Amino acid sequence: MTAAENVCYTLINVPMDSEPPSEISLKNDLEKGDVKSKTEALKKVIIMILNGEKLPGLLMTIIRFVLPLQDHTIKKLLLVFWEIVPKTTPDGRLLHEMILVCDAYRKDLQHPNEFIRGSTLRFLCKLKEAELLEPLMPAIRACLEHRHSYVRRNAVLAIYTIYRNFEHLIPDAPELIHDFLVNEKDASCKRNAFMMLIHADQDRALDYLSTCIDQVQTFGDILQLVIVELIYKVCHANPSERARFIRCIYNLLQSSSPAVKYEAAGTLVTLSSAPTAIKAAAQCYIDLIIKESDNNVKLIVLDRLIELKEHPAHERVLQDLVMDILRVLSTPDLEVRKKTLQLALDLVSSRNVEELVIVLKKEVIKTNNVSEHEDTDKYRQLLVRTLHSCSVRFPDMAANVIPVVCNFDYLNSLDLQNLLFLLEHGFKRSLLQDLFAMPVFQILCSCPRIYRGALWILGEYCSTKEDIQSVMTEVRRSLGEIPIVESEIKKEAGELKPEEEITVGPVQKLVTEMGTYATQSALSSSRPTKKEEDRPPLRGFLLDGDFFVAASLATTLTKIALRYVALVQEKKKQNSFVAEAMLLMATILHLGKSSLPKKPITDDDVDRISLCLKVLSECSPLMNDIFNKECRQSLSHMLSAKLEEEKLSQKKESEKRNVTVQPDDPISFMQLTAKNEMNCKEDQFQLSLLAAMGNTQRKEAADPLASKLNKVTQLTGFSDPVYAEAYVHVNQYDIVLDVLVVNQTSDTLQNCTLELATLGDLKLVEKPSPLTLAPHDFANIKANVKVASTENGIIFGNIVYDVSGAASDRNCVVLSDIHIDIMDYIQPATCTDAEFRQMWAEFEWENKVTVNTNMVDLNDYLQHILKSTNMKCLTPEKALSGYCGFMAANLYARSIFGEDALANVSIEKPIHQGPEAAVTGHIRIRAKSQGMALSLGDKINLSQKKTSI
Repeated sequence: MTAAENVCYTLINVPMDSEPPSEISLKNDLEKGDVKSKTEALKKVIIMILNGEKLPGLLMTIIRFVLPLQDHTIKKLLLVFWEIVPKTTPDGRLLHEMILVCDAYRKDLQHPNEFIRGSTLRFLCKLKEAELLEPLMPAIRACLEHRHSYVRRNAVLAIYTIYRNFEHLIPDAPELIHDFLVNEKDASCKRNAFMMLIHADQDRALDYLSTCIDQVQTFGDILQLVIVELIYKVCHANPSERARFIRCIYNLLQSSSPAVKYEAAGTLVTLSSAPTAIKAAAQCYIDLIIKESDNNVKLIVLDRLIELKEHPAHERVLQDLVMDILRVLSTPDLEVRKKTLQLALDLVSSRNVEELVIVLKKEVIKTNNVSEHEDTDKYRQLLVRTLHSCSVRFPDMAANVIPVVCNFDYLNSLDLQNLLFLLEHGFKRSLLQDLFAMPVFQILCSCPRIYRGALWILGEYCSTKEDIQSVMTEVRRSLGEIPIVESEIKKEAGELKPEEEITVGPVQKLVTEMGTYATQSALSSSRPTKKEEDRPPLRGFLLDGDFFVAASLATTLTKIALRYVALVQEKKKQNSFVAEAMLLMATILHLGKSSLPKKPITDDDVDRISLCLKVLSECSPLMNDIFNKECRQSLSHMLSAKLEEEKLSQKKESEKRNVTVQPDDPISFMQLTAKNEMNCKEDQFQLSLLAAMGNTQRKEAADPLASKLNKVTQLTGFSDPVYAEAYVHVNQYDIVLDVLVVNQTSDTLQNCTLELATLGDLKLVEKPSPLTLAPHDFANIKANVKVASTENGIIFGNIVYDVSGAASDRNCVVLSDIHIDIMDYIQPATCTDAEFRQMWAEFEWENKVTVNTNMVDLNDYLQHILKSTNMKCLTPEKALSGYCGFMAANLYARSIFGEDALANVSIEKPIHQGPEAAVTGHIRIRAKSQGMALSLGDKINLSQKKTSI
């Protein structure tokens, strides 16, 4: 291991702005100063040694004038000083002065104050010199019998580290600690002793556990955690021991400590695949999610449940626990609820779907009683979407679900999602009986979009004479008195009444932004909105200028009128109904051409209404087939295509989850498994420790293509006096730079320092320590950079050093820039079309990139963009199939920081320029932050240059 990779025990953060003091002044303060002066001088000495200064002349001064002091602060600082000060001569022999220091250690180990004893024992864990430790062994052993637990537990740690590094100094350590463990009462001391036995002598640890296995539940949580780790490692190495200890793991599932329960459940799953074990572990996870208040803990444990579900053999067990999993919905956090609903939906079966629907319906009703919150609407959408998915997979449930999603109390927040749901289930006429029995137009009055979709549903599925007549009646009621223009003019003429509508108030002077006065009218209407409140809903939409509703209404009236003509034989009733429908369309056209609406009717809407009028004036059988049969067939094609996509995605997921077993695979019998065969499995405790430390080397080693050399950046030239190259290791929230520095000169370079700075949302965590490089020597320097958001960043800097014996100023070598790629933080993701449109409307930063490439195929260019940006194409493949010379696609990605990135690709191939014409067009990128939008645009421009001529 290099010096940079050694374990670091003590971290000291100090400002380096001030000039370092001289050795003479420090020596004077250490000799003649008071306790405060000596404390400050000792701190400065420690900082200077950490920065690479040797200061050999101060060692004897500190031993003579500082070491005898009994001040506790001085004692703590001295422990740090002895940890970092060089203790050997250049040839590797121990300094003679250290004999005096060793005697001071021995006195501190026998000090009456337990804090000094304990801190000295902790310090001895960091010593790597056997000559210093050997005379202290009797004092360390004696500390095992001290009255205070702080001293005893640190004595155990000291014995453990000494036994691990220098076994010859205390060869009987396992036996000594075992005897200590049997008689010890303090939980922390027992935990340290048991931990030592696990790593030093596992057989002794098992012997102790066997004697007290029935009392494990009474132990403290810190000891229980160590017992879980021991059982896991023993059973991992020797499967025959499972039966002996698995009952103990079952007992630890009932522990009062959440950490113990979590680890015990994870261990139980790895040791046994029996349904009872999986059910007990899953139940334990569910209890933890419900009882723990921290949302991060809930999400972590939910992920463990999802991992359990991925195993095909465990899925059936978890299906019986769906109702327990739904108890997690009591958590207010939206992300937890989202994951819980998705998990429940994955586990639902025909046996429990009815109970699931009942619970979800209750949750929907609860949202009506909860005070409006920003997440309430989103939670309702999640619930309705889940109900929708249940009814698609289990059509028998649709009749129970339709009345819930049509509850007009909260339809405003769900709008089109509910209507699409009704469209999917509208083919079965029986499912819509409940809908027509409801006060339909109370639902429709919320907003124009809902009105349009609901009109389409009613026009498509009204098949009886009574239903058609009821729809026409409701449309008339919703439109109000007709003709609309004449009735509105009458209202305007008779609207103002002096005694009711106008009040006289005091004149107020207001100051405008320009500093001038503006006078407010004394006449003000006391009820300005009463007229609007009294308007029927459809009339209100039309007067607001939303004539797209009118076009939808014209189509609906045409459908039901043609259907009415086919159902009713009496010519008089036929003409009466058709004339009424045509009257409604004509009065809407008249309104659109007048000056009453806020916005005039568009030409498209005029054409649509005029077409419907012409169709009704003729009432030909051909038009009846087009409006009432072809429209239904188009819907059928759309829904069948959507159903095929869902089946295809489900098939892909099932293929991923299925474990394929080849016919010639050997059969593994647990009873015949050799001990060493279990070692091939990964140690879960070791993996979790590596993950916590941010060490992902194991993952890189597993991928033979992910070579370290691909991430090496050359920082200086080969002819520079100092050569440097960096390996850029990108973790989730930070970047580790492992810089190799080579002294290419014949001189000793002192205070060789790597100075770095950053651009973008990057922050240097710590300043690398200076080094001294011998001639032609090399060293590794590590630097950590914290990443706060997704945007391109640049790390730049230089290396400065002093040449030994030279009188010149400091030398400097400028480093090449290190560019941090945004693609390391962006991952493909999916979202619904409604969510994409909502985010597209909300995001304020847009970056428009012009397509500039030599590619001639539209699909090839789209695939190139997807590969270079790590984005996922949301537009289905069927919509992109075929060739028409134009392509539009929506892309979506999500960063590890939770930031969303949207893109719309609109490209075409100019056919008139020939078959070799390059693709042209634009890519619009939208994001919540400016940095992400700009960085993605830069990435696309850069990737286009690589493919351009």
